[in-house]
Amino acid sequence: MSIRNGLREFPARLRRAGGDLVVGVLIALGAMLSVCLFLITAYFVILFVIGIGAVMLPIVTKWVRWLCNANRRAAARAGVQVPVPYRPEPKEFEKDIVGWIRRCKWILTDPASWRDLLWLLLNSVVGMIGFLPAVVLYYVLEGLALACGLWRPILRAQGTGREYFFVPIQSQPTAVLGALAAAALFVAWVWYSPVFLTAHAHFTRLLLGPTKGSQLTVRVQHLAETRSGALDAAAAELRRIERDLHDGAQARLVSLGMTLGALERHLGSDSTEARRLLLDARTSSVSALRELRDLVRGIHPPILAERGLADALRALGLASPLQVEVTVGIAGEVPPPLESALYFAVSELLTNALKYSDAEHVEVNAWHDGAMLHAWVVDDGRGGADATKGTGLHGIRRRLATFDGTLDISSPLGGPTAIKMEIPCVLSSLKTSSS
Repeated sequence: MSIRNGLREFPARLRRAGGDLVVGVLIALGAMLSVCLFLITAYFVILFVIGIGAVMLPIVTKWVRWLCNANRRAAARAGVQVPVPYRPEPKEFEKDIVGWIRRCKWILTDPASWRDLLWLLLNSVVGMIGFLPAVVLYYVLEGLALACGLWRPILRAQGTGREYFFVPIQSQPTAVLGALAAAALFVAWVWYSPVFLTAHAHFTRLLLGPTKGSQLTVRVQHLAETRSGALDAAAAELRRIERDLHDGAQARLVSLGMTLGALERHLGSDSTEARRLLLDARTSSVSALRELRDLVRGIHPPILAERGLADALRALGLASPLQVEVTVGIAGEVPPPLESALYFAVSELLTNALKYSDAEHVEVNAWHDGAMLHAWVVDDGRGGADATKGTGLHGIRRRLATFDGTLDISSPLGGPTAIKMEIPCVLSSLKTSSS
């Protein structure tokens, strides 16, 4: 790394180091809490075995899992993802002592609960690593204080200077050496303090991450949910097609048939009326054809098959009343189901930006990195988008989940709204696309 790049990155790294300092102290405080929770949980587990610990065990487990989940989030901040491995909670427990005992059984038969207990025991020692960034920063501040003149009263009081980095600070030249050492330590702290949190994150991943068995359980549950969602979406789509055909093209064709019947009756007797009926029949046929084309376009837009995803997304941007900037970096052909899912997701997001966010400018970025198809849609609207408050975003999430895709929403009040979509995808042969 060049010195220029290092200076450019220094403010961002300094902010990150400050944040890591706070997170590290919280992790260390959590390590102290781990000791208490381990002893309390172990106590109530033993009491449950002898029959009198069922009252407090579920309550204590909530505290334990809260602390474990907090450390999972801290690990994610360090770039180490730790999925939550707990078995899904049964939907309902009886609101009596039998239900409470069943809840305890659900907790005790989950292997993740015992791994949490082991993590609490070990984290009471390992978690203290979170204090190290604060200790290093304290040592930096001590060196600067000595260099700024604190060495003089210490020298008068003790007769010898304070040793700093193996250098006794007892004169101005040695104070300058101490200041240089403190500055070097500060730079090292800015650059390498994340190492401590990363080490703790890997420790957390080792014990609090899912095992192969729990991963399989979560995977089966996810497949069951997405299968149900896909079936529901397919049924809803079929109902929509049936409704559109019944209310649109079918009604037009019935009207066309009746008009042709009336035209047949007036052909020899009233040429003016026959001409009017012929015009009506032509208008009805054009309308029916247009509605059929719209219906087909809603099922699978022809531009996807003809031009590919890149040009289809650009066409969405051109058709939107908003200022839409589309950037696509996909050097290959996306499988048609994924292509369609992403196309309709972006279309829905552009519609939402127009209808609900008061946005003026939208950026659409889509790219492929070898194993994953990514798309970002960012608008400058008022924010506040929430997948739990409407069916649009929830529908997109369900559509993507069918392909193991994800939808992440960042939409603070006041904006901007940034929506990130990711779908596992392997491209096939290259497809040319116009720029």
